[in-house]
Amino acid sequence: MLPDIPRDRQLGILRKMLMIRRAEEHCIRFHEEHTGLIRGHFHVYIGQEATGVSVCDGLDKADYVFTTHRNHGHVIAKGGDPKKVLAEIIGRATGYCEGRAGTFHVAAPDIGIVHTSAIVGGCLALAGGTAYAAQMQGRKAITVVFFGDGAMEEGVFYEALNIAKLWQLPMIFWMENNYRRTGRGSGHAASELTNVPKALNVETMVIDGSEVGTVHQTAKELIRRVRAGDGPLFVEARTHLWPGNAFNMPKLVGGLTEIGWAWDSSKAPEKVRDWHKDADPILKYVRELESAGVSRAEIEKLDAEVQREADAAARFALESQLPEASSALNYAFAGKGN
Repeated sequence: MLPDIPRDRQLGILRKMLMIRRAEEHCIRFHEEHTGLIRGHFHVYIGQEATGVSVCDGLDKADYVFTTHRNHGHVIAKGGDPKKVLAEIIGRATGYCEGRAGTFHVAAPDIGIVHTSAIVGGCLALAGGTAYAAQMQGRKAITVVFFGDGAMEEGVFYEALNIAKLWQLPMIFWMENNYRRTGRGSGHAASELTNVPKALNVETMVIDGSEVGTVHQTAKELIRRVRAGDGPLFVEARTHLWPGNAFNMPKLVGGLTEIGWAWDSSKAPEKVRDWHKDADPILKYVRELESAGVSRAEIEKLDAEVQREADAAARFALESQLPEASSALNYAFAGKGN
């Protein structure tokens, strides 16, 4: 199902999804092809692009988004600059946070992403703060907080959800369940994760997070309702784990995504073939667009344009300077700035 929006916006969604995919592929290549370029662990948003892009397509610039350790995709989905995202990932002075945030904490206040937390559940209480502020100031801005199923095992999840419901805060709790934790044991006695918010009288729903049209339609309606005062609301968006995320560090187990696999999945490497055929949100969306009359040539041209832009963003990041050592204490104290 395609989102009920003009054709140019449908293609705009594909462009952002592709940009996230290509930027995240570069992130992995930064680690695989260089030594010490990414210091420590990192996570990518591959396989969940339909959720972040479709939700953010319905938001205004003044709306807030809070995110997690898979933040790169959400920042780009909200309108972030891929050059500054990739530069921040490798600690460059040209990054969104001038190299201080690295891969885990990319923030872009100018587009409503005032903070990112890699601490599991760490963004939930902060999201409640911006929702409360908007409510007290009488603004129509809403807050969407993205998190994974693991965050629902943290006390801050219950506290944020409870206070949001008590005060009817303008929030959407958007849980992205990629089943990364399958087989590792669950910290929940609930048979369904949605039973938890239901216990606090928060309206919930479960959707296929890999279907652009489903996510877009759901987000549009929930955003409308929350602006009208019906918040908070809870969504579980279910996706399928990308094979490259099944390791301690993300790996390009099947190489770079080829858009042609949308029409002939047999050409994809065996390790990722089934995922690209049945679960890849980008290739699923490509097939839907083609069925609606968008030509393969137009889709391939769009992908080529995005690849060039992503390649340029990666070069920009790699060629950017590291922060000056003398700037290490800048922003360390309130009011001191730079």
